[in-house]
Amino acid sequence: MAEGGAVPAVEWNRFEAAIIKGFRQLRDRYLHSARGRGALEDGSEGPELATGSDSPLDALPVDMQWYILTFLSPQDLCRLGLTNQYWHSMVQDRLLWKYFLLRDHPTWSSIDSHNLPDLDVLDSCLCELPDGNEYNYMSIYLRSCPKTRRSMRSRNPIYGAVTSFLQSLVMQGEPRFAMFGPGLEQLDDSLVTRMMTSPNLLPVVSILQRQINGVGSGVTFQLNGEHKFNILTLYSATRLERNRAREQQSATVNKMFIPKGSVNGEQRTGYSLIPQVKEVCKVVSGFIYVADAESHKKHNREEEMAHIQAMVDPLLGAPRKPLLVLACVTNPGDKRIPCVYLAHELGLSKLNRPWMVQNTEASTLFGLLDGFAWILAEVGRKL
Repeated sequence: MAEGGAVPAVEWNRFEAAIIKGFRQLRDRYLHSARGRGALEDGSEGPELATGSDSPLDALPVDMQWYILTFLSPQDLCRLGLTNQYWHSMVQDRLLWKYFLLRDHPTWSSIDSHNLPDLDVLDSCLCELPDGNEYNYMSIYLRSCPKTRRSMRSRNPIYGAVTSFLQSLVMQGEPRFAMFGPGLEQLDDSLVTRMMTSPNLLPVVSILQRQINGVGSGVTFQLNGEHKFNILTLYSATRLERNRAREQQSATVNKMFIPKGSVNGEQRTGYSLIPQVKEVCKVVSGFIYVADAESHKKHNREEEMAHIQAMVDPLLGAPRKPLLVLACVTNPGDKRIPCVYLAHELGLSKLNRPWMVQNTEASTLFGLLDGFAWILAEVGRKL
């Protein structure tokens, strides 16, 4: 499949034709079964023969039924499947849900550690007919789609309450989060500046005079007028160095990370942290990584993966501290890398901790509150 989920129109047409063919075969089976029961002596192809219903929807040609299904939400499809046996079989069709999964996942606003689809699922051939070894696309879609994911999570209030209670036993004071990543410095609009100047969204309670060798500072915010939390913003270099690099269109030397190099002649990969940042990682409640998700740029995801792994090293604190990844673009309408693909590019499935990727826009702060709400809930704050 092309980058970002783009699929040639000819493949979609072939895929839709395969689904309609399958629907016709399903309808023919029901017609044959009904004729065998003698429902209609003349053998006419009435809709009641297949479904036992007088619904106008049942009377439509299969092509029209399929067209209508493409406009329904996952919840609507599941409700339709409860009406009768015919529609139950129709909406359970695995090729149908494969179509919805491949069509919709590039537009999802978030994905988390419990529901990331495998790349094999997303890159599979569109027109590949299902067989006994294929994935359960309906299950993958329902647990991964943000809307159905939230509704399924809300059905588990007791588990959520117990988890929040246990976390509250070890959480004291305002939670603190370390925010870092190239999206803080590479975008045409500053996410942090927008946060600081948008009191209607995130009122600034106080600014702590806290510096980490010129590469970080702490600010306390308040979410929904009641939930206070502190963000320690960690930059790769000082503001002067970042501005100079921006003017010269050059890269800055990242002062937070030190290449491990070789020890006793043995080459070691990855990065370690400067002592000041190590201390930050020990005291924070979680991490916020701001990724540049603009698709027209080149990204060194391997280096970004190494930076993330250095920051969330379990030796620097509790191993289950949550990680929020803000998949950031500058403006609405900017072409972005879908959050599902970004999660795979950053190797987040290898992290043994809760994480979520949330689409965000720097200029409007769209999606930011949803991300903050998630990470606050993960550290035991009841929202």
